[in-house]
Amino acid sequence: MPRRASPSAAVAIHRPDARTPVIVSVPHAGRIYPPEILTAARVSRHDLERLEDSWCDRIARDATAAGAVLVEALWARAVADCNRGEGQMAPAEVAPLLRSQFAAPGRKERAGLGVIPTRLAHCGSLWSRPIDRAALHWRLESLHRPYHLALAEELAAARDRFGHAVLIDLHSMPSIPFGQTGHGARIVVGDHYGGSAHGWLVERVMEIAGRLDVRVTRNQPYAGGHIVRTHGQPDRGIHAVQIEIDRGLYLTPARTPDEDKVAMLARWFAELVEVAASVGPGADSLPQAAE
Repeated sequence: MPRRASPSAAVAIHRPDARTPVIVSVPHAGRIYPPEILTAARVSRHDLERLEDSWCDRIARDATAAGAVLVEALWARAVADCNRGEGQMAPAEVAPLLRSQFAAPGRKERAGLGVIPTRLAHCGSLWSRPIDRAALHWRLESLHRPYHLALAEELAAARDRFGHAVLIDLHSMPSIPFGQTGHGARIVVGDHYGGSAHGWLVERVMEIAGRLDVRVTRNQPYAGGHIVRTHGQPDRGIHAVQIEIDRGLYLTPARTPDEDKVAMLARWFAELVEVAASVGPGADSLPQAAE
């Protein structure tokens, strides 16, 4: 049976008996809402659940059997967004004493989707009061920092053992609306425009994604967030890609898992893990059986 360790109540690590260079990250599918979060919220839990990458952890359920270490956030994204940097917040979303450390917000941060999610469309503010220093520290120490520490340690161990490491950061996305860049794509592979992984990995990921017989795009509209930008260091032997999967491929209209579709995607993702484990930086490492 796979071995499981937990660096905190918020994060779980599942290790295979026979590991490969692959680490799978699932940062946004956590469904545990600590009492402190529900007490601080001015909206319902149902509203907070809209932040989740609903049930995409089910797609990664066979990743450990395929040889990957699986790192997953158990606590919900409403606590802290592990795919944002600690400095990614809009000053208006935090208490006045914190505003000086969040001086250059981007579009997502201004929309309330910073390292602490603070607003959602049709909900307004998520919290009863602005995030203060104590709340920020608790959220980062409880979830964000343990998550990134776990990833860093597992990636370093894989690189030391195999000479390189592969990080697959798994997410789900709403269907991309008409008129937006990437409209029609059901799978988006992000490598930060070549900055987080070398081509030998990205090309194989794109190939395996294409086997789903849906439209696949690269870096449009999601080029990869904080996780792949931070941990993907291809010149140091760590290659990272982000994969976004349209929730319409595996959820019912009621946003519950369609078990048949989930099972199909889980088989596909396990194959992706196996292929990512079988290739490497050298041209001679492409497996014959995959041709």
